Amino acid sequence: MAKILLLIALCVLPALVSASRPARSPFLVQGRVYCDTCRCGFETAATTYIPGAKVKVECKDRKTNDVVYSREGTTDSTGVYKIFVAEDHKDQYCDAILVKSSQDDCKTVSPGRDRARVILTRYNGIASDNRYANSIGFQKEEAVSGCAEILRTYQEEDE
Repeated sequence: MAKILLLIALCVLPALVSASRPARSPFLVQGRVYCDTCRCGFETAATTYIPGAKVKVECKDRKTNDVVYSREGTTDSTGVYKIFVAEDHKDQYCDAILVKSSQDDCKTVSPGRDRARVILTRYNGIASDNRYANSIGFQKEEAVSGCAEILRTYQEEDE
C-alpha cells in the first residue's frame, strides 16, 4: 500500500505543481509608425511619427498560411505602439502590420515598409519578453521642402 501511495505522489504531485504555476508574462511587441515626408523609403531627419495610427500583430501558420492570431493596437503621441501577446507562437510567422494612418496628408503605405517580422516564441534563446519591431510607415503624396538638402548629406557621407 505504501508503494502505491508513493507512486501516486510521484506522478500526481508534479502535475499539480506545474498546473498551479502562474502563466508566463505576455510578450510586448513594440515599434514605431512614421511618416516618410521625403518619400525616400526610410527614416530621415525630416521624418515625423504618427500618433493615433492603427497597427496589428498577425500570426500565420507556416504550412497553411492561415491567420491564427490577430490583435490590434494604436500608437501613442510619439508614434510608438505597444501590443501585448499572451500566447507563444512557436513555429508561426508573426508580423506587425500597418492598418490605418491617422493623418490625411500621410496615408499612403510606403512600399516595402508596411510590415515588420517579430519572433513570438520563448524557444529561441531570447531571455526578454519584449520584442522590438522595425519601424513601419506611410508616405506623403509630395515630398516636403528641404528634402534635397537632407538627401545630399547622405550622399556626402557615402563618398
